[in-house]
Amino acid sequence: MLKNEAKDYVTRVNASPQALPAEAWNALLAAQPHPTPFMRHEYLAALHASGSATPATGWTPRFTSLWQAGQLVAACAVYLKSHSWGEYVFDQAWAGAYEQHGLTYYPKALVAVPFTPVPGTRLLARDAAARETLLRALVEDCREQGLSSLHLLFATEEDLAACARAGLMLRHNVQFHWKNSTPGFQDFEDFLASLSQDKRKKIRQERRKVREAGVAFRWARGADITAADWDFFYRCYERTYLEHGNPPYLSRDFFRRMAAHMPENWLLFVAERAGRPIASSLIALDAGGRPAVAYGRYWGALERVDCLHFEACYYQPLQWCIAHGVQRFEGGAQGEHKMARALLPVQASSAHWLAHPAFADAVERFLAREGQGVAGYLEQLERRSPLRQTKSA
Repeated sequence: MLKNEAKDYVTRVNASPQALPAEAWNALLAAQPHPTPFMRHEYLAALHASGSATPATGWTPRFTSLWQAGQLVAACAVYLKSHSWGEYVFDQAWAGAYEQHGLTYYPKALVAVPFTPVPGTRLLARDAAARETLLRALVEDCREQGLSSLHLLFATEEDLAACARAGLMLRHNVQFHWKNSTPGFQDFEDFLASLSQDKRKKIRQERRKVREAGVAFRWARGADITAADWDFFYRCYERTYLEHGNPPYLSRDFFRRMAAHMPENWLLFVAERAGRPIASSLIALDAGGRPAVAYGRYWGALERVDCLHFEACYYQPLQWCIAHGVQRFEGGAQGEHKMARALLPVQASSAHWLAHPAFADAVERFLAREGQGVAGYLEQLERRSPLRQTKSA
């Protein structure tokens, strides 16, 4: 525990999310401009308790919080990382450059949700002053621990503004999100009518291929997702990773904890053929009741069917979102192919601090060049919009 003289703040560092009070954490999260379910105490605690994000997997929790008069006023999920896997913001080249010069890059400090490239508030704070004090505490802790660097991934405007004022370097990349119309689309055909003719034709062809292969879908949400459904989903999820020669990031126990503690935040689609399940996709929802945002997260298939991935991961979720008035569907990291499914490019950003002055200068120059490339890429993508062009009078 460290005393911060500014406004009598007390800084605490904990080796487990369970050491922080869940009710106070979630209340602080709910007060943020951009909360997501992935920053809920239950989600972060499940990552730790299930063995998914622990020191054994290269994620050492160092959760940092700010207290004032016994009240939690700021907090963030911090991990010491011994590698760069599961982050989706790639700094392996920086680590390689350190190694070539005889310097140590790992461990580094990371403010992020493990394995989750979803933008959202990273520095939970009661106000701007608490947010900036928390950030200063993070940088100072990195200096005291002799760490190479600090990274805040998929942060929001408020986080990034605080980081920029503190001298951190900003980095940008591209994601693809779908947005409902205003008022919302009436149905999937109404949505298709908003697209250019070639995109409408392509989507109809892809959906027809799945139907003609004898595949039908069902969905279940929350407590209606049975234990057997979760077991089948995990077989599919695990298969996706194993096919690429890697073990899955998340354990089966993690999803058991999701079913027990956050059931209302999950929507499962199951593809069936001849009465047998053959594939599934799991979607996260921002809230129970009537959600405003859905997040494409995981998928897998036990059988190969042409265009099944597009149906399970995009068309079925979008159809559900339209039917339930969801305003936004976030498709996850990378994937320019998502544009053909009407997920449009948006900028996602991170912030970085490097202790070594010469490397910080070199990275700052690199990020300036990279940022120009990302801006040009976004402009190029916007010119290729899948939306139908309306003729001006």
